[in-house]
Amino acid sequence: MGAATQGNTFAGLSLILDRMAERRDDAAWLATQAGASDARFLLLDAEGRACLHADRDALRWLDPGERQRLCADMPAWLLGIVYGRPHFLLALADDARAGALEAGLAARRASLREAGLLLAADEAGLFAYAKGLAHWQRETRHCTCCGAPLAIVSAGHRMHCTNTACGRLHFPRTDAAIIVIVEHEGACLLGRQASWPPGRYSTLAGFVEPGEALEDAVRREVMEESGVLVGEVHYHSSQPWPMPASLMVGFTAVARNPAIRLRDRELEDARWFTPQQIADGIADGSFLPPTPLSVSYRLLQHWLRERAGMELDALLAARVAHA
Repeated sequence: MGAATQGNTFAGLSLILDRMAERRDDAAWLATQAGASDARFLLLDAEGRACLHADRDALRWLDPGERQRLCADMPAWLLGIVYGRPHFLLALADDARAGALEAGLAARRASLREAGLLLAADEAGLFAYAKGLAHWQRETRHCTCCGAPLAIVSAGHRMHCTNTACGRLHFPRTDAAIIVIVEHEGACLLGRQASWPPGRYSTLAGFVEPGEALEDAVRREVMEESGVLVGEVHYHSSQPWPMPASLMVGFTAVARNPAIRLRDRELEDARWFTPQQIADGIADGSFLPPTPLSVSYRLLQHWLRERAGMELDALLAARVAHA
């Protein structure tokens, strides 16, 4: 299907970020970076919300002076070096304290879903990275081998079992999930859940199971959700999805048998849409595409461009202009 559309939300951090994994156990270096005059610190509350400026859509980073004055008792977990500046995460557990800091910093708290499309791409990616790391730290408290408490080490990126007889290391986990746009004879398969707004359809998705290749997960999930038999599968692009801890791996696929048979009722409906049906539905308001926050939007965008020369952004802009 040609070159994949670029620009998945939260992706592309490698262009600006050096994670400095080789220095995470260097206590002296970490202390020097945290005390640097240009260091920046991102506050996340217990729900994974970040502080944004009250009057603009940008993360409210703390400078070293603010960190020392307001959060000196909190460990700073290394995110990495961005544009030559050290960046750290401060993970709050006390909501009352988070509220006080929010007010004192003249900030507003926002979730990743709320802020993802408002922030500049680099800040959205850093917010997603920090949220994923903080979630893992918050949810991983005991050794899965012996049950002993865990201690956070390596600048926040590993945990060490405190039971000396065990001593197992634990690393951040990411749950792999597939998301796919399936086509058959000039139409694409989209489904909807009952909880979604009227008219919203999206590509099908699901988690990868143990011992399963990504391509096999695509075929199984599409069959389970829609009854459609998939043959050819090709990688498109990926997206970190820390909602709370997934990696969405996007694919395109071709159906071998297009018959739709909803099986487990996970979907309220599934249909085949031609490009013209999507364009007409957007124009009259009967079709809502997935949000641009998700790689699902990019899959549909790419498919419309490749199959019909249509630009999803332009279709939506025309709808807004005529609303």
